[in-house]
Amino acid sequence: MEDLEEKAINTAPAHIRPLFWRRYVDDILEIIKTGLTQTLTDHLNTVDNTGNIRFTHEKETNKTMAFLDMNIHHTDDGSIKITIYRKTTHTDQYLLWTSEHPTAHKLSVVRPVYERTSFITDETDRKQEEEHIKQALSLCQYPKWAIEKRKTTSQRKYKNRPKK
Repeated sequence: MEDLEEKAINTAPAHIRPLFWRRYVDDILEIIKTGLTQTLTDHLNTVDNTGNIRFTHEKETNKTMAFLDMNIHHTDDGSIKITIYRKTTHTDQYLLWTSEHPTAHKLSVVRPVYERTSFITDETDRKQEEEHIKQALSLCQYPKWAIEKRKTTSQRKYKNRPKK
């Protein structure tokens, strides 16, 4: 995929080349000039001679687009704000605390949701998201100590991460 990706970008006419391009597995987030979405998509679809790979595109709606587990908001001042994205089918159902699984497994449910929140959201949205997580885990009968322990661990990990 990397070779195809490199070929696609390098052979694209300069005026349609993405300003930003990041791929995770088969999802690509790109920023391109207004009005060139279909032109770039058409170009990308000419690169694979086998016809096995087809590129499609989604445009932001109301200045918002979901990408992986993020909701990317394009603000009026031109900056980008990122919040947590959940599909409409998401039910906030997690492994029940009362299940017969080992405690370590149950605790491991809590850590990634808090880490994701710490990494993706800004301080303002983080409080709201943490409250959402706390309510969802409480409904799954997680004790307060388990929620707080993993929340604290995740926050510490986020604060101590190397800066890029």
